[in-house]
Amino acid sequence: MKKILFCLLLFAFAFNIQAQEFDSAQAFIDSLESKFHYQTGEIKIGDDIGTLSVPKGFAYVDPEQSQYVIHDLWGNPGGEGTLGMLVPENGGVMHDESWAFIITYDESGYVEDGDADDIDYEELLTQMREDGATWNEERKKQGYEPIELVGWASTPYYDADKKVLYWAKELKFGEAELNTLNYDVRILGRKGHLQLQAVAGINQLATVQQNIPSVLTAFNYAEGKRYSDFDPDIDEVAAWTIGGLVAGKVLAKAGFFAVILKNIKLIGIAVMAAITALWKLFKKKVNGPDVRDIGGTSDTPQA
Repeated sequence: MKKILFCLLLFAFAFNIQAQEFDSAQAFIDSLESKFHYQTGEIKIGDDIGTLSVPKGFAYVDPEQSQYVIHDLWGNPGGEGTLGMLVPENGGVMHDESWAFIITYDESGYVEDGDADDIDYEELLTQMREDGATWNEERKKQGYEPIELVGWASTPYYDADKKVLYWAKELKFGEAELNTLNYDVRILGRKGHLQLQAVAGINQLATVQQNIPSVLTAFNYAEGKRYSDFDPDIDEVAAWTIGGLVAGKVLAKAGFFAVILKNIKLIGIAVMAAITALWKLFKKKVNGPDVRDIGGTSDTPQA
């Protein structure tokens, strides 16, 4: 965190900003944090996809605010399609140890799970690494830092009774000192699957894992949307199975690229996130308006 604050202060002085604007970079971060509207209780997810009873110890951030975090604060492209975020209640969005479950939904059809016990995940990991090495050459040509798939932070596991797929990847971004954790959970349904992706530092793996059970039990599909409600006569079957979900929907280079690109959009590099937020603040001050109030003002909690 000290490095982040130092970079913030350097950036402020570089643009000749008055020190009196904020007593410290931490005060600036606190001012952003105060703009967020956190929700608890029962939340409607998407267009009648299901409901989320926010688990104890967490708070829900609505789609508008979540997009602001992913795009404006974390400095990542996109953020569209996000159905919200779950963040630790005692940390919020701007805390130096902050992490989040990002909620999305893929309405791509009923995922058949017959191959779940037949997948060699170590072989799959080897293939994903090989594809990633090729992809990184293209990233370097475009001036981006390489991303190394270090390995499984948690080996893929499919709970056939609950119809839930889990896996976690450890990623190294360029020369970053701390590797990144992407912990993925897929809750299968009749017409698609709910996607929960925990974005954190690899040192937070145990914390993320211990919170997954409460998050899973908090979500319920709407009536008629559960996996068991599938009707083969009228419902669409997805083009991929369990193995395809882990590898990025298809076991090919394009699939590997898609899943990594998706992960890039959800991973904020702390210093760049802070600079992005500060730069936007400066632009607004030049143009007149102050720091904006970050949405989430509705009295009815829904996504």
